[in-house]
Amino acid sequence: MPSSPFNLSGRVALVSGAASGLGRAMSLALAEAGADLMLADINSAGLNRTAEPIGHLGRRAIPVTCDVSDPKQIRAMFAQLDREFGRIDFLGNVAGEAVLAPPEIISLDDVERTWRNLVYGRFCCCQEAGRRMLAAGYGSIVNIGSLASITALGRGHIAYSMAMGAVAQMTRELSTEWAGRGVRVNAILPAQVVNPSLEKRMAADPKLKDKFLSGIPAGRLGHPDDIKGLAVFLASDASSWITGALIPMDGGNLAANAGATIRHQ
Repeated sequence: MPSSPFNLSGRVALVSGAASGLGRAMSLALAEAGADLMLADINSAGLNRTAEPIGHLGRRAIPVTCDVSDPKQIRAMFAQLDREFGRIDFLGNVAGEAVLAPPEIISLDDVERTWRNLVYGRFCCCQEAGRRMLAAGYGSIVNIGSLASITALGRGHIAYSMAMGAVAQMTRELSTEWAGRGVRVNAILPAQVVNPSLEKRMAADPKLKDKFLSGIPAGRLGHPDDIKGLAVFLASDASSWITGALIPMDGGNLAANAGATIRHQ
């Protein structure tokens, strides 16, 4: 029987933000498809909780505590990757937090902090992974962006949206530079995916959830597991001719403009 194009057996992936949320879901999906992983996050306990079920699948999972805003820590992590695995086939750039505040009052320090988390560190990860993938002539990178990469959100998202816009353009540029040498670079653009931070914001503003749902034709918020199939697809040979794509994961949010009439049963 021919091998499935989604089979990741023998592949090595590095996923940042692997302790929770989209990063954890992506890591588990890659392991379920056969990959071994290096797991990165600042949350060491959370990394161990992700690594445990991966080990039960018979896959290797190496947790590495790493702050993705610090290039020294990123480079040390990739040096450890070389020692542990000697290769990298897939990079999932998930980690990175933002500071939310109105544009007229946000501090430049908070803008810079957001940029270092979401752009500077992600580019460093892409550069380190890209060098290794280019040498091998093969690899796939996925950057987690946002609908804020290509649309405006308001609600104090100025620093976040500027950074995520840069992530989208970084993805396009890298895909153009590297596609002819076997390295694909794509981005996933989620809408509102439930996580502890979002739950806290919705609890503080009871109207916020309804605001989100008013723009999502599917009628529900996202769940971290929604990324699992898409992550495996983009990591695998099934997507071998897809690069430079910005793929919404949004329940139809982007397709419906602000004046759309959404019908929920």
